[in-house]
Amino acid sequence: MRELIDRLKALYPEADCTLDYDADYKLLFNTRLAAQCTDARVNIVAETLYARFPTLEAIANANLAEMEQTVKPCGFYHTKARDLIEGARMLLSDYGGRVPDTMEALLRLPGVGRKTANLALGVLHGQPAVVTDTHCIRLSNRLGLCDTQDPVKVENALRERIPPEEQLLFCHRLVAHGRAVCRARAPDCGRCGVREFCVFAILSPT
Repeated sequence: MRELIDRLKALYPEADCTLDYDADYKLLFNTRLAAQCTDARVNIVAETLYARFPTLEAIANANLAEMEQTVKPCGFYHTKARDLIEGARMLLSDYGGRVPDTMEALLRLPGVGRKTANLALGVLHGQPAVVTDTHCIRLSNRLGLCDTQDPVKVENALRERIPPEEQLLFCHRLVAHGRAVCRARAPDCGRCGVREFCVFAILSPT
């Protein structure tokens, strides 16, 4: 495990969250928008979103139809728009306008699951966090770190194997590797820097 961690560090020394944000609630909301949408598209939509609704209070008081049209390019816009408005209201009413720092509190927010909560805990609050997005789940299985598609089971498996201080960046590096090399449909095993760790590499040509 240590060798794999060190190899990914060498391959992706600058790996980090690829969602743009300049306030804690923006990371939370941008992560919600990123469900079934690319971070690159979310970053573009977010520029318009926060220009129209520049404060948490503005989002909380937004017209639902206008919010839906604003976030429509991210897909599932009916649900996402509602979650942003209701989430902003709850942040203001229950948490003093700040993103909370416990899993329990985060999971109370509309549209926030364990993946989003872990990202907030890790990035905003510096806590150990395993962010099981699709890249993390796929690569964890290919690397033999787990044998399940269940996000919670993948999270638990990685928590058991990865030192707490390495968890968040390890997940960021899996995402970077999944986007650049170990893609879902066409993994480039011949260009893979962690091929020797992969239990499925033999299935792909070099």
